[in-house]
Amino acid sequence: MINKVVLIGRLTAQPELKKTANGVSICSFSIAVQRNYKSADGTYGTDFINIVTWRNTAEFVCKFFMKGQLIGIVGSLQSRNYEDKNGNKRTAIEVIADEAQFVESKRESANTATEPQTFTAPPVAGGNDVEFEEVEDDDLPF
Repeated sequence: MINKVVLIGRLTAQPELKKTANGVSICSFSIAVQRNYKSADGTYGTDFINIVTWRNTAEFVCKFFMKGQLIGIVGSLQSRNYEDKNGNKRTAIEVIADEAQFVESKRESANTATEPQTFTAPPVAGGNDVEFEEVEDDDLPF
């Protein structure tokens, strides 16, 4: 059977890292995903989807993502039953994320994030004196 979810959306709040009693990292957050079609009043609807990440993925999300940033999520859909404070039975449906990815450039995300970001380019292997050979389209084998 297949249970695969792929989403791109904006974080609705600043993600926070928590630890279980055994010291395992966990991060729960939600993303806002815009629908691909307009409603009768001409606006796009938005779905708010709960995401749970564990271990390294949780630490990655909390370290590198902020409220308002676009994030790509790959995972599986999971439902669970629980009782609320008043003893009512509830069902939660959430995405358990196996992967979290950057979707926008650092510059674009700085315009939407709640805190300023800086970017330092990594050094280029072999230095900056790399020369490229120009190839004409006629010489390409495809």
